[in-house]
Order: sequence, then C-alpha cells, then structure tokens
Amino acid sequence: MAFFHRHRWLTPYALLLPGMAFLALFFIVPLGYLGYQSLQEQDPIEFTTTFTWAWSNYLDALTEYDTQLVRSLVYAGIATALALLISYPLAYWIAFRGGRWKGVLLLFIVGPFFVTYLIRTLAWQAILADEGLVLDVLRAAGIVAEGGRLLDTGVAVVAGITYNYLPFMALPLYVALEQVDQRLIEAADDLYASKVQAFLRVTLPITMPGIVAGTLLTFIPAAGDFVNAELLGTERTTMIGNVIQSRFVDLGDTPSAAALSLVFMAVILFALLLYARLVGSERLTG
Repeated sequence: MAFFHRHRWLTPYALLLPGMAFLALFFIVPLGYLGYQSLQEQDPIEFTTTFTWAWSNYLDALTEYDTQLVRSLVYAGIATALALLISYPLAYWIAFRGGRWKGVLLLFIVGPFFVTYLIRTLAWQAILADEGLVLDVLRAAGIVAEGGRLLDTGVAVVAGITYNYLPFMALPLYVALEQVDQRLIEAADDLYASKVQAFLRVTLPITMPGIVAGTLLTFIPAAGDFVNAELLGTERTTMIGNVIQSRFVDLGDTPSAAALSLVFMAVILFALLLYARLVGSERLTG
C-alpha cells in the first residue's frame, strides 16, 4: 500500500490489470490461436494440419460461403428490426403505465430465460408445426396458402431468433425509457406539441442510446446463431454459424472453420463501425 501511495500514477493501471489479464487469457490468446489455425493446411487423406501460411483459406471462405454469410446478416437484421418494433411499445407501456406492476411485467419478459435456449427453440417446432393452431389460423385468414408451411422456412428461423433475443432488446429500451423525465413531455404538451410530436422530438431522441444498445445486443449474437436455423430451418436456410459448427465438429476441418470465424468477426466489426458512423459514436457509449 505504501508503494502505491508513493506512486499514485500506478493506481489506475493496477486496477486495470485484472481485467486486462482476463481479456488476454480468454480472448487475445484464443483469438491468436484461431488465427494460427486459419493459416494451416489440412491433408485431405490423413486429416493432419500443417502451418503453411495458407491465406487461400480466407479467399475460400468468402467465395464458397458468401450466401450463408449474407443470409446470416439478413436474418439477424430482420430479427433485430422485429424485436425493436415489438419491444419499444412494450417497454414504453411498462415504463410509463406499469405502476407497481413493473417488476412483475419485467419478469414476464425475462421469464423465458429460466428455460434453456434449446427447449425454447424446440417449443417453436410445436408452435409452427404443420398441424399446429398458428398455421391453421393463417390458412383460414388466407395469409398462408393451402399446403403451405411455416416450419422449415426462413420465416420460422427469423421468428425463433426474434423470440430468443427479444429480452436483449427490451431491457435496454426499458432502462432508457425509465430515465425519461416526465416533465419534458409535459413541457412539450404545454408548448402545444401533439402526442406524436412529443414522442418524436422528446422521447425518441432521449431513448436513442437504449435503441442503439438494444440493436447491438440483439444483432451481434443473432448473426452468429445456428440453433434456430438447425432446428427450425433446412439446408436452404443455413446460416454461417451452421457452416462453422459443421466444419469444426462434423468434418474436423479446423483451418477452414477458423478462417470462416475470423472472416465473420471482421464482417461484424465492419458493420459495427459503419453503424457507429451512422448513429454517432457518442450514442454507442451513451
């Protein structure tokens, strides 16, 4: 303690040391090893790998699996947009109208998390089954044609992703809405602003940090998801996570899988930087 008292400038670095050590051990080192694996070449007969600076693995990842990569981003984008459209009114009502029932209503949102991810996804197989009530109602309403299906389609995959990651969107939105000063809305009303104008000019800008946080927390894991595509879709709805899982586990092709993983991380990072440029970096840290 006396040492840090004499060298106070070291105190911030000492406080950062445990976190930096954790990141180095469980992020930087595995990431470096993944990069090492991605530059290996696998023997097609003996399935042994040799480090040969095989940059062609990255080119193969981009050319052979570009469809799955784009599909993952599209599915994740649609699921994120749906989660936002569903969560914002829900969080708005809880924050402004929930009263003493706010805690119970929030529990309903996070309640599904008490059930494992796999069971929640399997439940959607029953919900969207060909003999299920949902499909019968949609057929009766003329939304789905006779003989049409919901299960094993892109719609089912997006629905499963949206459902499973909905709390990641709803909770940041609730926190942002809870911090809105009601007096600002009352002031907008006193200045003859309509409800829509007050929302667009007061509530929405104040809650933008919550929207940004919710979209990031939803989009990033949704893009890498493979369980929903595996259980609710077919080969036509395969996402990049399914390809990586298959090549790592089923085929044992670690160089290709590692290269795919790093390419996917780079794409997500680029999308994040682009998003920060569009919405403003201060909102990412707000």
